[in-house]
Amino acid sequence: MKSKKIKIFIIVFSIITACSTGINLFTDNDELSLGKQFDQEIRSKLEEYPIYNGDPFVKSYILENIFNPIVNSPEVIKESVYNYQLEIIQNDTTLNAFAVPGGYVYLYTGLIKYLDSEAALAGVIGHEIAHVERRHTTQRITSAYGLSIVVSLALGNNPSQISEIVANLFTGLTLLANSRANEDESDNYSIRYLKDTKYYPGSVKFFFEKLRDDGKVSKGGEGLATFLSTHPDPVSRIKSTNDRLAAQGIVIKNYKSSDADIYREEYQKNIKNKLK
Repeated sequence: MKSKKIKIFIIVFSIITACSTGINLFTDNDELSLGKQFDQEIRSKLEEYPIYNGDPFVKSYILENIFNPIVNSPEVIKESVYNYQLEIIQNDTTLNAFAVPGGYVYLYTGLIKYLDSEAALAGVIGHEIAHVERRHTTQRITSAYGLSIVVSLALGNNPSQISEIVANLFTGLTLLANSRANEDESDNYSIRYLKDTKYYPGSVKFFFEKLRDDGKVSKGGEGLATFLSTHPDPVSRIKSTNDRLAAQGIVIKNYKSSDADIYREEYQKNIKNKLK
């Protein structure tokens, strides 16, 4: 009994410290468990998250040529720990992508059709992988759920709590909404990941540049409500990315570039033309 009280005290003390310092209390195994349940939840809501069932070449091409090379970057340190997977959601009106714990990344067809190059898609994918690697979702769960729930999880007394958290996360995607700090960190890591690939490292900003030039950021508009709620302040992130590129001596390019490391024609041929 005494040892159990000591264990509870240590856990409670750790949680109080974590909530005040932003430390993540979830283990990598917890991340994997959450991610699996997230994925099951998504696949059980086919009306809301219809899985793409078009030309299978599209997904295999993105996996082989864009997704896997990013995951294989030496900067992706949990490649052998997490269950990295890619899924495409059939929704042409939503310009968005998101990732959940454990390595699950989801792209909307609306986003894929809106982008102009493989580099632009690589920038988005790198950004989402960074959310997984930096464990942003479970950081927010630690902060948001308070002592009682996280103590229960830590002691293993309430295994159904994980399912409840997963269900709550899908209510308006509240806890999937990333802070400015999360977004900035993920933009930075996207650059780092892409430096180990064939793609232009700064392409994480291409999506934002296109949104800005199309007048979509200020207007919002169809397909952007979810994106803007989960990815705050996209325009300022263009400048932040350019500042990082300049500091590293990397040439600053924009989404209109046709340089070889942008892969514009390949994107049109192998992805957009087949994504009907």
